[in-house]
Amino acid sequence: MKVTLIFRLLPSEKIEEAKEGQLSFLANPKYEDYLYSTGASVIIINEQLQLRQPVSATLIRVADAYTAFATLLAKYQALQQQQLQGIEQPSYIASSASIGEGVYIGAFAYVGIQVKIGNNSKIYPGVYLGNNVVVGDNCVIHPGVRIYHDCKLGNKVTIHSGTVIGSDGFGFAPQADGSFQKVPQIGNVVIEDEVEVGANATIDRATIGSTLVRKGAKLDNLIQIAHNVEVGYSTVIAAQAGVSGSTKIGNGVMIGGQAGIVGHIQLGDGAKVNAQSGVSKSIEAGKAVTGSPAYDYTSALRSQAVSRKLPDLEKRVKELEALVKQLLAEKASLG
Repeated sequence: MKVTLIFRLLPSEKIEEAKEGQLSFLANPKYEDYLYSTGASVIIINEQLQLRQPVSATLIRVADAYTAFATLLAKYQALQQQQLQGIEQPSYIASSASIGEGVYIGAFAYVGIQVKIGNNSKIYPGVYLGNNVVVGDNCVIHPGVRIYHDCKLGNKVTIHSGTVIGSDGFGFAPQADGSFQKVPQIGNVVIEDEVEVGANATIDRATIGSTLVRKGAKLDNLIQIAHNVEVGYSTVIAAQAGVSGSTKIGNGVMIGGQAGIVGHIQLGDGAKVNAQSGVSKSIEAGKAVTGSPAYDYTSALRSQAVSRKLPDLEKRVKELEALVKQLLAEKASLG
């Protein structure tokens, strides 16, 4: 079967719900029973899977079914986006802006002075690109995104709706009279290649220099990245997490949802922060932490196991106290 024929099929993520004319996949062995009952026409499976009975669908064996399915979806999405080209009206594009080939700019978009948009990038309706913004090749900027002046995006960057890139960092100098004087935020945000930022996230510009999001990082919805933060290569951060100013996050770090990270610390390469953890100190490379304040993951699990036994331990302590009192009373009665 040619790859071009695959895209005539509608993808279905859930194999149990797939119907004739749809493409699905099986990566988790616990769902194997659906392989024999699904209505899908084509199914991607792992090459080592041994069938227990005949399958009516066409099977495509690959080394990693989940990755292969994701790759096909990306191709499917790219084919749909290729149809979007040209500049819709009304929209504003400064005369000094540089627009590459195959670019799509949706209605009500604003493209400021000296903006550069690379080849085949898609700027959806209602996007704001401030002066001197750079958008690389094959980027997708979804509706309602705001990218402030001087910020730079690499190639194959995806920014989802409602996200703000380059808003002012939270910098205020306390004064003798109790008021706060704003510290001008004159840096920018630099987002490298193949980064994806979810909806309604905010990445603040640096006070001086750049807030950095390195290549391949993935940021979920509703994330706050403060000024002068550095997010390392292929780091993933789940929804509602917040990172305070000047913190450096290493490569391949995993941060769970609603985690909070204080400023001016470092998270080493490969560190893991469990959901809802409060990180107040630097974390060594490869270490996993949980809790608030966050500490070693294994130790925390042991503490949780002990805490669940506290009612029983309290009962045993009271029994021991009663026994000790009885023994002391018997000893006193013996003189």
